Amino acid sequence: MCYTNHESLVREEANAAIDMLEAALLERFPKIDCPLNHTFGDGLYVREIFMPAGSKVTSKIHKRRHPYFVMKGRVRVWIDGIGWQMIEAPHFGWTEPGTRRVLDVIEGTFWITVHDNPTDTQDLWEIEQRIIEPHTNHLIQNET
Repeated sequence: MCYTNHESLVREEANAAIDMLEAALLERFPKIDCPLNHTFGDGLYVREIFMPAGSKVTSKIHKRRHPYFVMKGRVRVWIDGIGWQMIEAPHFGWTEPGTRRVLDVIEGTFWITVHDNPTDTQDLWEIEQRIIEPHTNHLIQNET
């Protein structure tokens, strides 16, 4: 299942609210680095991220359904249409197309996503074009 860049999968109101939250967070808190690790297997791309306790994170917009695993930590997660939920490791779930999350990291959290990679490319730009919906937060002028 793939979508064009012109069809946003996230409700306009939800995107606007998350954009405002991102701008407010950048005004109030220093930006932190959440290290990513990229691994490739036969037809698979695995993305690992560590988010330190106390961090506030907004995700990119996911185009495709894929599994995720929380291996360590505890995090409050907000998803449009679902609301806030507490996720505690170990946890397995599915990310649905159009998901853009807000995370309040309670304990340092190690989160893994798994994506199909039919061409076995290791070009992260090419992979992101396929799995992430382009979005620019005009309040902070960055593309996520």
